Amino acid sequence: MSARKIKQIVTGVKTQDGAGVKLTRVLGSDTAQAFDPFLMLDAFDSQNPDDYVRGFPWHPHRGIETVTYLIRGRMEHGDHLGNKGVITDGSSQWMTAGSGIIHQEMPMPADHLLGVQLWINLPEKDKMATPKYHSIQADMIPKVQEQGARVAVIAGHYKDTAAKFQGEYVKATYLDVALQPDAHWKLDTDPKHTLFVYILEGSLIADLQELQSKRAVLFGEGDTLQLKAGKQGARFLLLSGKPLNESIAWGGPVVMNTREQLAHAFEELDNDTFVKTKAS
Repeated sequence: MSARKIKQIVTGVKTQDGAGVKLTRVLGSDTAQAFDPFLMLDAFDSQNPDDYVRGFPWHPHRGIETVTYLIRGRMEHGDHLGNKGVITDGSSQWMTAGSGIIHQEMPMPADHLLGVQLWINLPEKDKMATPKYHSIQADMIPKVQEQGARVAVIAGHYKDTAAKFQGEYVKATYLDVALQPDAHWKLDTDPKHTLFVYILEGSLIADLQELQSKRAVLFGEGDTLQLKAGKQGARFLLLSGKPLNESIAWGGPVVMNTREQLAHAFEELDNDTFVKTKAS
């Protein structure tokens, strides 16, 4: 068996998006090829509502899935067709934008907003899929307790535990892992799948390196992942999925395969033909 080695470490940059939401953009267009099929990762961590209450007003998406996971906080969601939802502590929303959605996401004031939004690319054949929402409430997420670790299975599988949600287009594994100080943790992996972790708190030791929080760590090919928590313990998100190996044409909230497809999407936005079907 071969252990995965560190391939890339990404710190991310502090920025603002939406109507002025302060966040850390961990993954973006410059990491999209290496982290395929994962396009973007934005991290939220604030105890000051002024950093985020202006939210993300009405904006479109096509060609991707957005996965919002809140460890703490509350975010209200709505789209132009009247669909509404709320993401709360420990909950997730998995949205397939597919052929087109115009929506808004509005974080509400809280003692602490802590979470991430992940963008997953859709395969070319599924870019124009029917838009769909999956609400993954906290009590729907299995939690596995084992020696030195607690693993929440948001999507995919962890050992013999299957998540309530399985991706329809990209079969991603999404785990929230908390390790006690100095605990060892090992995961068998598909050697050909892209795999990375985002360290929320504490530190991890991997491949003889100590990795601090607020970093994404991409691992190379291998059939096992071996990690150890630092002296303060660690909490991290783990994402894994089969790469699409397709061309990417990315324009803001729209991700297609060619520049022509991208231009067509923005033409449809201009002439009000962008939305193809009602979301479910």
